[in-house]
Amino acid sequence: MSRTTQIFCASTPYGVATLAAAIESGCFPEAERRVLLVCNDAATPETAPAPDETPGFAPLREHFDDVLSWNETIRPFHPAAWTPRSDDVPLLQRHLRLLWGLGDDRVELVLESPEVPPALTVAQVFTGAPIHVYADGLMGYGPTRGKLDPLVGTRVRQLLHLDLVPGLTPMLLTEFDVPARVVPTHAFLKAVDEASDAAGALPAPPDGAALLLGQYLSALGVLSPGEEEDLHVRMVRGAAGRGHRTVVFKPHPLAPVRHSRALETEAERLGVDLTVLDAPVLAEVLFARARPALVVGCFSTALFTASAFYGLPVARVGTERLLERLTPYQNGNRVPAVLADALLPDLESGEGADVPPGDELKDLVTALGFTMQPQVHPALRPVAERHLAEHFGPRARRYFRRKRLTALGLPGGVPTRLALLSRNSAARRVVRRARALKKAVRR
Repeated sequence: MSRTTQIFCASTPYGVATLAAAIESGCFPEAERRVLLVCNDAATPETAPAPDETPGFAPLREHFDDVLSWNETIRPFHPAAWTPRSDDVPLLQRHLRLLWGLGDDRVELVLESPEVPPALTVAQVFTGAPIHVYADGLMGYGPTRGKLDPLVGTRVRQLLHLDLVPGLTPMLLTEFDVPARVVPTHAFLKAVDEASDAAGALPAPPDGAALLLGQYLSALGVLSPGEEEDLHVRMVRGAAGRGHRTVVFKPHPLAPVRHSRALETEAERLGVDLTVLDAPVLAEVLFARARPALVVGCFSTALFTASAFYGLPVARVGTERLLERLTPYQNGNRVPAVLADALLPDLESGEGADVPPGDELKDLVTALGFTMQPQVHPALRPVAERHLAEHFGPRARRYFRRKRLTALGLPGGVPTRLALLSRNSAARRVVRRARALKKAVRR
């Protein structure tokens, strides 16, 4: 009988820690060999460390028999862009079995984000292999991005996720009736503690410091570099407004630009002591080591681990602008951004979040899922209609675009008869004349 080899794909230290916790908790069947396949899908991989090159990786590596690199395997192609031609799949699988010493092993895959490369590519190469999926942070609470090939979706056995929003069940892969399973929090914290112990010396922030979490929104094309720079400046300004005289800025490991002089200039103007921590360590390592007095971010998953797992005060900033900029509407970051906006207090106003009750939150996420992927989840329409009819107001206008609601015929959209006016040439002429008259009167 052939042995079983499990291939665990990870592109972030957070993902490796989640996998270590899941293995420790017995979330996978027994296997004779476990291989960690690391992937560096940064825009420019040469400038960002792969997960196995980050401080604190050594104890997490002990959960695996071997560590392989997907980047090295497919070089010079970029992991986030390359997929093989269908005719090449049998040849490529034979090549990988030889290269990775798989022989005739029965292969099982453990993937993140199975709807896009590189995870989708690995799933397509190992045709027929059973798949386990682990949620990529908050994105697991949103719907599957696009229509996943049933030849991949029907092979998924379970969805593993951390309990970042207690009481909320992930929507990812529910169209294939994939059961969700929580990775125990204590196992994840243990994995982080092990990584923290092995991370070596890091700058120790003084008591009362605020930790600012950078993201890579400009690299994703969501914000311009200048707007992202302004977002970080707002973090410093907001933390100072809360009375914090010491702040630590942690750039995102995949961000092509770590920080700019503008951040330092604003800190100097406010009389704030700024430390930039360039070490590519898990944010959770800093939570465990330093216990910051406040954690600030936009919609980072680390905001939720800080609050739910470490009991730290958190605040968000910039979610309103982000929700305006996310394109297309189906962007997988929409649900994470909405969860941050709905559940976390605002940094600048100082107001606590008006957290919706549990059932209302579930319906909100369900309604978002339907409007993002109506063809994948048509059965969710009644929940979306009910939620929008009962709760459509100023907050909902940030979360749901009127044009989208109109196209789907949902409450909050423009009524059908009025929508037709926008396509009527006579009506458009009247509007233009009215606007011209209004400008003339102002003069």
